[in-house]
Amino acid sequence: MRSAKAGKAAVTCAVLTLSLALGSCDLIGNRDKADETAPVTETSTVAPDFASPTLAAIKARGRLNCGVHEGLVGFAYTDNRGQWRGFDVDFCRALAAAVLGDANAVRFVPVSNAQRFEALRSGRADVLWRETSWTLSREAQEGVRFAGINYYDGQGFMVRRALNLTSAQELNTARVCVQRASTSEGNVADWFRARGLEYRKVEAVSAEAAAAAYGREECDALSADISALAAARTTLASPDQHMILPDVISKEPLGPAVKRGDEAWTSVVRWTLNALIAAEELGVTSENVDAQVEEASDPRIRRLLGVEGELGSMLGLSNDWARRAIKAQGNYGEIFARNIGPDSPLDLERGLNAQWNARPGGLIYALPIR
Repeated sequence: MRSAKAGKAAVTCAVLTLSLALGSCDLIGNRDKADETAPVTETSTVAPDFASPTLAAIKARGRLNCGVHEGLVGFAYTDNRGQWRGFDVDFCRALAAAVLGDANAVRFVPVSNAQRFEALRSGRADVLWRETSWTLSREAQEGVRFAGINYYDGQGFMVRRALNLTSAQELNTARVCVQRASTSEGNVADWFRARGLEYRKVEAVSAEAAAAAYGREECDALSADISALAAARTTLASPDQHMILPDVISKEPLGPAVKRGDEAWTSVVRWTLNALIAAEELGVTSENVDAQVEEASDPRIRRLLGVEGELGSMLGLSNDWARRAIKAQGNYGEIFARNIGPDSPLDLERGLNAQWNARPGGLIYALPIR
């Protein structure tokens, strides 16, 4: 026989169970009512239109505004006739050819280090092609987006041969010229600190001023991107008396930047760069591009040149956009050789900027155009 306490417990349990059941029904009922009265939010899975305000503005004015270096031999400078020349300049012209069908429909906007991002934000420049390293802080804080990498660089040191140095490790206590408020300044500080070495910083307001100070022997070494050091050496009174040490102290991925907020324009710049890289990989040059339109059987080339598909129209361009860019300035390899490679005073090796499938291979690799 159950005790009175056990009977009381059973009754309590039954009451609790019934209460929970009724509460559950009430919750379900209220939830059903809430579902009936709540507004329905539909989520669209349709891709948004590919529309670029920047591209529309460029087409309306009939000119591309391209931010470039104020004057860096091999990359962006004016010749004795006042014409803009250089590696970055040629990419600007190729972009103008792709977008407007005219490589000369471009206005070059020379900007300093301090001005370059403001020029994009203010709309003075549609694209910045100016030896600018792609870094996290720049994307997060400067209001820009990088569209790709067209030159893999690294920072180094240039010294006088008379010092008989073989490594930057021997620069302990040396005077080092460097541009103020630049990634170069920070890289030098990090490099010496990490090795427990001392140095005396000689700051300059610009890369040109730093090179000039080095030329006046106000410092023992000049530190900048190796491409910039090669350019600076050509401006010295006796270039052969100076050497670039083998040490590379940083990674400097250089590429075009655009104002944040126009994803479609970022894509136009990105895919124009990739078209020039792909053209070299596929053997399409400024000389044979027209013949390739008629003769090419490789579907990759036919898509690249607009013979097949509607890739250009996807970007808001004509389907022969890449063909126009290649014909105007040549493929990536042609642009490199003419401005900073073996056909130029800088005579820089391809190195990391060789195609991925070259021997020896580099880091230049075109995204699939399809």
